[in-house]
Amino acid sequence: MDNLKYVKFERIVLKGNAEYNETWVQSRIAEDPAILGLGEIVLKDKERMQPKAGRLDILLQDPESNRRYEIEVQLGSTDESHIVRTIEYWDIERKRYPQYDHTAVIVAEDITSRFLNVIALFNGFIPLVAIQMNAMRCGDQISLVCTKVLDQMALGLEEEDEQPEVVDRSYWEKRATKDIVQLADKLLEFIHTFAPSVELKYNKFYIGLAQDGRTNNFTIFRPQKNAVRLELRTSKSEELEKQISEKGLDLTDYTSWGTYRIRLSKADVKEQSEFLTELMKHAYEESRK
Repeated sequence: MDNLKYVKFERIVLKGNAEYNETWVQSRIAEDPAILGLGEIVLKDKERMQPKAGRLDILLQDPESNRRYEIEVQLGSTDESHIVRTIEYWDIERKRYPQYDHTAVIVAEDITSRFLNVIALFNGFIPLVAIQMNAMRCGDQISLVCTKVLDQMALGLEEEDEQPEVVDRSYWEKRATKDIVQLADKLLEFIHTFAPSVELKYNKFYIGLAQDGRTNNFTIFRPQKNAVRLELRTSKSEELEKQISEKGLDLTDYTSWGTYRIRLSKADVKEQSEFLTELMKHAYEESRK
């Protein structure tokens, strides 16, 4: 390996800088959204008008999911108005486009400990990310370095409630149909090929799983009138999504709490038994790590 030469970078303060101003920063983010460290996201809109509320600096979207990011940029230190404006624009967007998951993102040169504490109070109730951004110069070149100082809090899973409301099988047979509930039985048979002690747990909002008397919801089932929705808790994977798509299964989305939602018909359960078994085994093995 070639010997690398140490180079010292010089920080450039952007606030009050005539050349490298907020418009310049917004343009750099719009050209290359990946610099924010939010993944492979793309530009949806810039200087987006908000009804009776000004302009949203940048709107980004994850092309692989239903998540959008409402980005507000501020040079210098973040302040109360910046926080309020970010949350306001996030709220407007989520109400206008409820089919998407929305995350508010604050970008500032300096996120002080005081305001970091204030922002943290909202986290868990409002999906919010704080990113500290610094401009660095080396010779005649300049770059933006972004550091995520507050990440979106992972939401607790519905099935992890301390005391979920327990129901019986007849509750789900009335809410869906007996035939659809039997699909959960069939999926349990698939699970028994690699985890024979797992059993169904009937809760009000889902059919969960237990193993040796303890909840283990690596997969849950939500029977509907004409199908059962399988919710698979596993890491997001483009390869996995490709496999699901190639099998012709109805992949609804990947949720903000880390589950793939797949709508299964009777034919799907019958024809894709081997693949569904592999999917659930993969989630089971991840849950044991």
